[in-house]
Amino acid sequence: PWGGAVGEMVFEGGGGSCATVRAFRDFELLLSWRIEKGGDSGVYLRGVPQVQIWDNPVGSGGLYNNEKHPSRPRVVADRPVGEWNRMRIVMRGERAWVWLNGLLVVDGVVLENYWERGRPVYEEGPIELQAHGTPLRFRGVYVRELGEGQLP
Repeated sequence: PWGGAVGEMVFEGGGGSCATVRAFRDFELLLSWRIEKGGDSGVYLRGVPQVQIWDNPVGSGGLYNNEKHPSRPRVVADRPVGEWNRMRIVMRGERAWVWLNGLLVVDGVVLENYWERGRPVYEEGPIELQAHGTPLRFRGVYVRELGEGQLP
């Protein structure tokens, strides 16, 4: 289900998500994505859903599955469907920061544990590019682990 030209990861609409083999604690993630009309995807942080990517007026970048803490992005920063978007995600402790196309859309919001609602997000886990039934493309995916006290 995943393929693509050199430098691109292409999800064609069937199969499972693409995840890192190793687990991460605090990290900075850079990636570009392009989605089609009606598309829906996301990025799991430490195995927990998710930083939202979709064709929706609400906008991408929010922590869609949050119930207690903000789930929507502060501003809509998506480029038109079919154009490349650039995302920077920083995960430090249980908080996430998300920049979409240079605009801060999530500012240190707690990522809630979707799998175990009463517990905090896991201290470490994989990063996943979600396959959610609609075609999409990723490129320029970079992960940098953040050490103690290291600023992103």
